[in-house]
Amino acid sequence: MRNKDDVMNELKSIPVYNQFFTKKEIAYLPEILGPDEHVLAVISGYLDGNTWIITLTPKRLICLDKGMIYGLKQREIPLDKINSVYQKRGLLLGSVTIQDGATSIKIDNIDKNCLTPFFDSLTHASEEYKKGMFQSSNDVDFGSANQPSGADEIMKYKNLLDQGIITQEEFDAKKKQILGL
Repeated sequence: MRNKDDVMNELKSIPVYNQFFTKKEIAYLPEILGPDEHVLAVISGYLDGNTWIITLTPKRLICLDKGMIYGLKQREIPLDKINSVYQKRGLLLGSVTIQDGATSIKIDNIDKNCLTPFFDSLTHASEEYKKGMFQSSNDVDFGSANQPSGADEIMKYKNLLDQGIITQEEFDAKKKQILGL
């Protein structure tokens, strides 16, 4: 749980953010964030028939809808599970669609001035998170006795590719490196 004042200061420092009909969700946000999480970007939009706040952190995408009667709806997508992000801009409003392999969510009625900065922040954060995971897996020292075979290494990276954690180009480069090509 984060300090409310710290979270509010983070929100104020975000260059473009619209809190349209999301004051209840913003007030609840510090209870959702972990102690080491900070806010990278925020948008509000229409999802599942209600107005939600969508918050990007370095670890996950958090969707919140705090209702007056029914309580809280919360949906999260870890950044390593995001496979693709799509934005659509109209005259005044836009939408973003996020696919995590098994499902996709579409957030509509986003202020078009907030859409592109949020989209850019989301794609950058997702790439950085996956890059960090990929690099940390490369830094593991198994020792000469426990060194996995080249085939085992290739299968490990193929699994990361299939999960959408690394790109085809990253897999091909790693495969060539393992094979000494």
